Amino acid sequence: MRPIVESPLKSPAYRFGAAALLLSIGVIATALGFEYLGGYRPCPLCLQQRYAYYAAIPALFVGLVLLASGRYTFAGLVFLLISIAFLANAGLGVYHAGAEWKFWPGPDTCGTAPQGTSSAGAMLKNLESSRVVRCDEAPWRLFGLSFAGWNVVTSLLLWITSQSAAFSSSALNRS
Repeated sequence: MRPIVESPLKSPAYRFGAAALLLSIGVIATALGFEYLGGYRPCPLCLQQRYAYYAAIPALFVGLVLLASGRYTFAGLVFLLISIAFLANAGLGVYHAGAEWKFWPGPDTCGTAPQGTSSAGAMLKNLESSRVVRCDEAPWRLFGLSFAGWNVVTSLLLWITSQSAAFSSSALNRS
């Protein structure tokens, strides 16, 4: 029989998981703020980099609920999967930032005009009124890092935080 942990809500695993959840919410809220309030339209790669956050936010919540209910092994697995998603997201951000710095070409989908027109006249009118969002041009930089660069930084931080939550959860399981 395992001894009961004093309170999983006071454990390092819960604190790391909660920090990852709050940071994820903050990052996605900032991205949406830049888009809807700042007028920065995201390119296709920017939108793909949001998927990890959209998946992680509810998953982190589930992980925290699992911790609170004493299911440390399952919580640790959830946190581990989230950490893998953020590591992959950091890789996608490196690819995107490299395309912005012209280290390598971006995907063919970046820099193309919107599709879905049925006639040449409608296509020309659509081209006149639309602005192409390119993946290989950074619309904004802070301290030399673009949105993609900052995504690498936050994704790596979230990878570390989620890993810490996963390993702390497994330590709870052994106590």
